[in-house]
Amino acid sequence: MAARDIRTGPPGEGRGPAAQARRSTVRRDGRDDAGARNRTPAAVTAGEGLVVGAVPTGARVAGLLLVLAALTGVVAAFPTYLEVGGRPLAQADSLGGALVALLVPLVSGAVGVSLARGLIPKFGLAYAAVVGALGVGQLLIELYRGRSSVSRPGVEVLAGEMVLTTSIRIGAGWVLGVVALALTVIAGGVAIASWGRTVMEDCGALDAVRGGLAAASGLLGVGTVLCLILPPADVSADLVADPITGLEVVVNREGPQALLERPGLALLGGLLLAGALVLCSVVAPSLRPRLAAVGGLLAIAVTVLSAALSGLRDAAGSEQLHWTLPGVGLLVAGLGFCLVTVLAWRLRRSS
Repeated sequence: MAARDIRTGPPGEGRGPAAQARRSTVRRDGRDDAGARNRTPAAVTAGEGLVVGAVPTGARVAGLLLVLAALTGVVAAFPTYLEVGGRPLAQADSLGGALVALLVPLVSGAVGVSLARGLIPKFGLAYAAVVGALGVGQLLIELYRGRSSVSRPGVEVLAGEMVLTTSIRIGAGWVLGVVALALTVIAGGVAIASWGRTVMEDCGALDAVRGGLAAASGLLGVGTVLCLILPPADVSADLVADPITGLEVVVNREGPQALLERPGLALLGGLLLAGALVLCSVVAPSLRPRLAAVGGLLAIAVTVLSAALSGLRDAAGSEQLHWTLPGVGLLVAGLGFCLVTVLAWRLRRSS
């Protein structure tokens, strides 16, 4: 029996130019018959060289958790959020309130569906990781509002209404909102754990401008934190005439509490939210491939824009509140993050 090399097939086969070209093609695209059963065929985008490999189960689980969090968040917007002083409050008690309350859940749901289906996985993983990191601080703040805010009563703006937190009863909307935030945080943890096992690369289309995007995003993150130090909607000062001198003096009234003015869990949540905003703003533009950077920036953009629109809704819906300069700055920062996200997406044709 004639001996032959099992790598080259029968004698005389696999030595010609055509066979060598076939083997070279197989090695390049990885779609030979033996490997076709063990890997997802690479998807290549023209002009970008985007290659997507097999999507691990953890990435799909993160997508499903995002979808569940989005559905829970949508449902949470409509029932009673909190009952403060016997006054029931709901997040979506008006058209503006509904738009603000549903912005983040709708975007998260769309991204979660694409991630659960295995489409552009690192885009979804980056979004889930960033929105989960931001959700940790938001979750602690919500826990304070529903459980501990009565320990130090103060003026708050809840669901677009200015109230005094002397007595609070939690409603179904608050419970569902906390569940949605918890699911978002878990989805972020699963996304981070699945990141290294997810294959998705491109030809480096964004590398030439990553430094500029990171600088712009970092400045926007710092500006966002500075704007959050003061409330986006506040009460106006009273002008009172002194009965003795007859002079008019300005008397400041107690207004809504800002991000870092609350104690306990809320203070810890505010610090974590501020730190996560700055950190994610710097890290997101450096994620590879380009679409992963887009996903991370999108998560920051919708979170900041939602907070800014909440302040605008509060000021527009109450005669006692006015829109503050930090509120305007927060809206500018949200729109700035949207612009940076669009730039990272539109630069896909760069080489």
